[in-house]
Amino acid sequence: MALHLQTILPFILVLAIILSGQRTCDSARVFTIVNYCKETLWPAVTPGESFNGGGFVLKPGESAVFTAPVSWSGRIWARTGCKFDQNGNGNCQTGSCGTTLKCSASGKTPASLAEFTLAQPDFYDVSLVDGFNVPMAVKPINGKGNCSTAGCDSDLRNSCPKELSLRANGKTVGCRSACDVFNTDEYCCKGNYGNPSTCKPTFYSKKFKEACPTSYSYAYDDPTSIFTCTGTDYVIAFCSSRKQQVCSYHNNKLHCSGSQGLKSLTGRWWIVMMITVFSVLSFWIGF
Repeated sequence: MALHLQTILPFILVLAIILSGQRTCDSARVFTIVNYCKETLWPAVTPGESFNGGGFVLKPGESAVFTAPVSWSGRIWARTGCKFDQNGNGNCQTGSCGTTLKCSASGKTPASLAEFTLAQPDFYDVSLVDGFNVPMAVKPINGKGNCSTAGCDSDLRNSCPKELSLRANGKTVGCRSACDVFNTDEYCCKGNYGNPSTCKPTFYSKKFKEACPTSYSYAYDDPTSIFTCTGTDYVIAFCSSRKQQVCSYHNNKLHCSGSQGLKSLTGRWWIVMMITVFSVLSFWIGF
């Protein structure tokens, strides 16, 4: 099967950087966003100035690469079931940020969220406080510190309680939060429940936590859900296992999760070929 243009475009960019002798600024963070799902996704980012205006499409197996400054703080999520016209106007079943492809506002619940504050160190997490629409993992690459993988391996659409299910065309397309459905102080951690002493895990948040132990399940679920890492790049992988190895390219080096990076590769075309083969094989192995 022929490679999609969107799949090979990041590797063409890598080759151009290598041959031109340019280097990515050490103070920036490289974000590689990969779609391992069997369905097309429309990733969204706010604020999105460094991310193609905040919205783009990724077909199964495709990826996109962006660079964000250390001062960036924002969120990344997937939109599903979208239909956009040639002008970028349309709607999505989950995660909509209005009626445009480029996002300038938060996504409509339910949506699995990756949240970042880039500093020294970075803070990052995957949150299900606003519900769930697709599995996702955030993997830091070649950083220093805790640098754990955050995310949710399980597909909560398959086990979502009936009262929380968001359905479209006869199937569950998202799992809403109890706050979104019932809007009570207890479920929303507001009013008398607006602090960590009184807002405790509920029946529904416990179900989310059991399925996704390294994701936020309610507002004050900090100890097991927020992570830090210094000087790292990130891979945001939709529908991948948290243990699945992924790779990113930065400062003329190939870096992979679970290793110190493949720093000794010298052949320029060999590096580009290795990244391409790795991405394609990872996608097909996931089927």
